[in-house]
Amino acid sequence: MDDKAKLRESFEKAAAKNAPKPPYFKHGFAAFTVGGGICVFAQFLINTFQSFGMTYSEASATETIVVIFITGLLTALGLFDRIGRVAGAGTFVPITGFANSIVSSAIEFKAEGWIFGLGGNMFKVAGPVLVYGITSSWVVGIVYYLYLLVA
Repeated sequence: MDDKAKLRESFEKAAAKNAPKPPYFKHGFAAFTVGGGICVFAQFLINTFQSFGMTYSEASATETIVVIFITGLLTALGLFDRIGRVAGAGTFVPITGFANSIVSSAIEFKAEGWIFGLGGNMFKVAGPVLVYGITSSWVVGIVYYLYLLVA
């Protein structure tokens, strides 16, 4: 090992030893609290919609639409990013994280125009998720169907 490699190795060890430790408990608590709060809010919406006479399926679909709308609105106003800085992974509850990624991409490319900027670029993030999500659901469905035929 030459002198440069030894010096680099000793520097990396010293840097790792003296690096500040992230507050894991604080971050975990914030993620758990905010993510749980989003889920509690979603369940509150479902219960409220059911009290108006909707079935569980109708209430669940309506709740999903409302949560996506609220996330999109908060993202457009720049508030969702502030919540994300505090809550970290807690804001990535699947529906809110997906809605945030689509709206953020749309806002980022808005200056390029409505069609090629906003319309074309908002699916850069969503496109692969949709393609792989739909493809994997087909594969799982076919495997399950074949399993039922054999069993």
